[in-house]
Amino acid sequence: MLLSNKVCVITGAASRRGIGRATARLFALHGGRAIILDLDGAQAAEAAAELGEAHRGYACDVTDRDACFAAATRVVEEFGRIDVLVNNAGITQPLKFMEIGPKNYEAVTDVSLRGTLYMSQAVVPHMRERKSGSIVCISSVSAQRGGGIFGGPHYSAAKAGVLGLAKAMARELGPDNVRVNSVTPGLIQTDITGGKLTDELRAEILKGIPLNRLGDAEDVARSCLFLASELSSYITGATLDVNGGMLIH
Repeated sequence: MLLSNKVCVITGAASRRGIGRATARLFALHGGRAIILDLDGAQAAEAAAELGEAHRGYACDVTDRDACFAAATRVVEEFGRIDVLVNNAGITQPLKFMEIGPKNYEAVTDVSLRGTLYMSQAVVPHMRERKSGSIVCISSVSAQRGGGIFGGPHYSAAKAGVLGLAKAMARELGPDNVRVNSVTPGLIQTDITGGKLTDELRAEILKGIPLNRLGDAEDVARSCLFLASELSSYITGATLDVNGGMLIH
């Protein structure tokens, strides 16, 4: 049990085929208490109930700082601590550079970047007090290669910001034994990509992936498990690529 009795908060984890839901499921299998946060509180509670009575699902808008702090306080009051945070919440929009308007920019950057900042700020005081914690930030290969298949340039910018924020957090929080790392998934089959991949597009994409398959949410969840657990106890400020070789540095 890699996460035995650890309290693990995962944002944006109610979507059935999403990375967050797969991560919550895997954390629960490894003994962790999965706390699912999502805009839709009912869906979050339903997702947690499927994992068992030890888990919880709460409503939380990660772009609202007060909501993030309230959610963290609720978890600490009920379970006594927060050991792991996975900043997974994010949205994307398939727009070209000149199509991006103020509302588009704000919507995408608010969830991925502001949400990562606010939720991390909410849990860090508890982790610092206990001198222990792991924060995993979900970025994207889009941040590294300058664009993806479905995300626009503002998505790339937001996810690149997540990488920079995570590294700065790792440097500042290291003395408190709080580790911060990032995961950069490639093209993962989730609800976001569902229905958008034609057979022709899939075949074309696979030409650029050495492992010759698209990723599954479980592939990313396993990486989150590694970074959340003591298996990675001497790793902080790192970026873990989960892309099947789509981008090789």
